[in-house]
Amino acid sequence: MSENRILYCHCAYAKVVPVETKEQVLEQLANSGVAFEAVADLCEMSARKDPSLKRLASGEPLKVAACYPRAVRWLFQSSGAKLNGNSEILNMRTLTAGEVGKALLEPENGSELNEKEEE
Repeated sequence: MSENRILYCHCAYAKVVPVETKEQVLEQLANSGVAFEAVADLCEMSARKDPSLKRLASGEPLKVAACYPRAVRWLFQSSGAKLNGNSEILNMRTLTAGEVGKALLEPENGSELNEKEEE
């Protein structure tokens, strides 16, 4: 079984995710020794149609720490990059840093923290 890839969005421009949550999640990832990719802002990348989104969306499932799952899927899709159906999106706006960090670092997909699509 392959390992999940991790993407951390710092939500730098929208300022919608609590600063403490972002900092704590990033610190957990950095201290874990697990490889992850960090981006300044997925919204900005989507607006620019950044080709990195296609690279990130392709291949193995991706665990994404960002905001609302529906919004994150839309950001990828609007750039022509559809996320793997097994990708997991963790909402740093509504979950604690501990919940997000634990779900990101679990070896398997399927966290029970995924939010309903209508949010």
